[in-house]
Amino acid sequence: MRIETSVTRLLGVALPIVQAGMSWASSDAALPLAVSRAGGLGVIAAGPMRPHDLERAIDEVRAGTDRPFAVNLPLYRKGADEVMDLLAAKRVPILIASQGGPRRYLDRFHDVGTICLHVVASTEHAAKTVDAGVDGLVVVGGEAGGHPPASLVSTLIITRAVVRAARGTPVIASGGFADGAGLAAALALGAGAAQFGTRFLASREAAVHNSYKEAVLRAGIADSRTVGRDLGMIRALANTFTDRMTELENAGADLEQRRVEFGKATLRAAALDGDTTGGKLEAGQSAGLIDSVLPAGEIVRNLIEEYRTARRALPEIYDF
Repeated sequence: MRIETSVTRLLGVALPIVQAGMSWASSDAALPLAVSRAGGLGVIAAGPMRPHDLERAIDEVRAGTDRPFAVNLPLYRKGADEVMDLLAAKRVPILIASQGGPRRYLDRFHDVGTICLHVVASTEHAAKTVDAGVDGLVVVGGEAGGHPPASLVSTLIITRAVVRAARGTPVIASGGFADGAGLAAALALGAGAAQFGTRFLASREAAVHNSYKEAVLRAGIADSRTVGRDLGMIRALANTFTDRMTELENAGADLEQRRVEFGKATLRAAALDGDTTGGKLEAGQSAGLIDSVLPAGEIVRNLIEEYRTARRALPEIYDF
């Protein structure tokens, strides 16, 4: 199977399907390897990884497939420069960077042949990033799990706006996509691919606790909350943690009080320990569209079949 778009041509992948770099969930080789083997772009999440674990994951993906893969790096993470040294030395095929400026890394990675994508959440940021010389953009809308844009502008709007501002630079749309109809919508908006996070969170290869995956399956489309404004806002499934944060925010609690409460909960507790009550159950609104945990390769195949169905269902234009 092959669908040719600006993004698949840029990245050398067969399908315009990108697996989001999700902290813990794709912080080993299993999930990204399965997605890349299936024809999409598998992404290793370097955020929580120690350098030797990251190096091992890169080597395992390379040993398992000759297809492209990416590493996602939040530039704010502790030791980001050391990680960039490692990624440049390993000549990773694709880098997806976020939470920082692209001029910090572009030259060194272009020099070793790495394709550089940068995550943006506004047209202004997109234009500056394009001017800096990135190869492509990942635009995140308000429906996304993890870290949506503070504006919470929907993916429908922000994708179209960024495509118009990107002046031909390939764009990957992210936030709210869970099936092939969503992929069709992303391509119709002018993006060259869609990024799927929560859908791959509910995969067999995702390296998170089964309780986390079960919480995703139980969630409805209105069961996530955005909390932590001014603290690095996140979208997470509703639980005791989000209830407490919402209570404090609605009451106008001062920043330090909210910071303490925000710091008590962690994504690690949810992802690795299965703490679905007090942990940060980061997931997007698309959780309400997901009702099964499947192998990642099967998810990719289903997305393409659903995409075909969605295309066939579109009405024809008749001239009179």
